[in-house]
Amino acid sequence: MYYRRKIILSVLQVFGGELEKIQLQKLLFLFTRFQKDKKSFDFVPYKFGCFSFQANADLSTLKKYGIVSESDKFWKKEDEIDYLNELKNDDKKTINDFKIIYSNKSSDDLIKLTYKRYPYYSINSTVAEKYLSDEELKNLDNYRSFDDEIVLFTIGYEGITLETYLNKLIKNNIKVLCDVRKNALSMKYGFSKSQLKNACNGVGIEYIHIPEVGIDSEQRQELNTQIDYDSLFQIYKEKNLKESIDSQTKILNLLTNNKRIALTCFEADICQCHRKHLSEAITNLKDFKYKLEHL
Repeated sequence: MYYRRKIILSVLQVFGGELEKIQLQKLLFLFTRFQKDKKSFDFVPYKFGCFSFQANADLSTLKKYGIVSESDKFWKKEDEIDYLNELKNDDKKTINDFKIIYSNKSSDDLIKLTYKRYPYYSINSTVAEKYLSDEELKNLDNYRSFDDEIVLFTIGYEGITLETYLNKLIKNNIKVLCDVRKNALSMKYGFSKSQLKNACNGVGIEYIHIPEVGIDSEQRQELNTQIDYDSLFQIYKEKNLKESIDSQTKILNLLTNNKRIALTCFEADICQCHRKHLSEAITNLKDFKYKLEHL
């Protein structure tokens, strides 16, 4: 079992085996604040504050195997295994301390605590006015991006979590994410089309799939060196880009209308991704007079 899932089960365990869904998310968030090295979960500012898509997906998997059960409001641990005893000493101590510190805290208490202590994660909250003062609500603007210079961004998701990826988009005030993969499927959690679309919508970003500017998966076989990539992209520039002017113009219109959009694909290295050549082709269109930035 993944270690991070043992964290979830240990939190449920010390709180009597059952927690409200919001309580569990907030406790997992607070727990990660104490992790000195790599955090078990990353979070985004969501409708009710800090939220981890990965933790939610892990809970769904645990439910599938009968280790937890779910109701409209609660997650409940169903087995008798002592997962706390399987954790590292520092993590075990933190969770035991949480039992003392937060044992009498309701979901409302934990929402208020996290909103006040970590304001960034409440910037997309639909209930912030219930928990924050007028001054605190106004202060949230210090954590929002209001950049409105027209910029065409590109971003890859290789090597980062869905939450880290979304936070990059949020912090750059990106309004529309253009998925430029031919086939919007991924073995990496969160980046298949429906998952990514739902996640983007949850943080106020529009998702659009534009497969016409992608590269067929068959063409992407045997890419072992930069020379292999360069050969592929030469074909892409000579054929695909010349045949997809309408789609490139569509992207330019999205940019003009929304000011800040991002083209996304898999590779972290821009030199190994077709989005570099696609974005450069768009900058060469007659009406492009803006900035290009690779995240």
